[in-house]
Amino acid sequence: MFARTLFTVMMLALSASQWPTIAEKVQAMLDERETTEPAAVVAKPAAAVPSGQTVLTMGRHGHYSGTFKMNGKPVDAMVDTGASRVAMNVSTARRLGFSPAALDFRYQVRTANGVTKAAHVTLDRVEIGSIRVRNVEAVVLGDEALSSTLVGMSFMTKLRSYTAEKRTLRMIQ
Repeated sequence: MFARTLFTVMMLALSASQWPTIAEKVQAMLDERETTEPAAVVAKPAAAVPSGQTVLTMGRHGHYSGTFKMNGKPVDAMVDTGASRVAMNVSTARRLGFSPAALDFRYQVRTANGVTKAAHVTLDRVEIGSIRVRNVEAVVLGDEALSSTLVGMSFMTKLRSYTAEKRTLRMIQ
């Protein structure tokens, strides 16, 4: 009886010591699968929808993303109707022609990650597919506060309409 109990305890201890290694291997496999899967489908070709409309397909994480043109430059961004304005980090703002030295970080904004400082800018134009919107308000946050670009309501409210259904977001100008 003692030998059987000792054997069971030793097996439990041995298997418990292997859980971190197993968990790391499973996480590595999941990470590898995530990086090798194709990116979310972006705007459909112009021929697929009428002029003045663009359709985005929901990505695997439940977000609508696409390659927008901001001030004529391509920017991968996610539509976020919970964001009041287009939001970008300093690196993206620099690429779009805004001088970091000229940015005035005097505004406090509340993000999903807490409160941070932001600068206000106006984008000359924001485009996706055949949709073109001018004079779009945006905020610039530090690179550490925002890793991707969000297309918020300062763009979306300039559209005639937008609807989300059956894993697609249809924007109409």
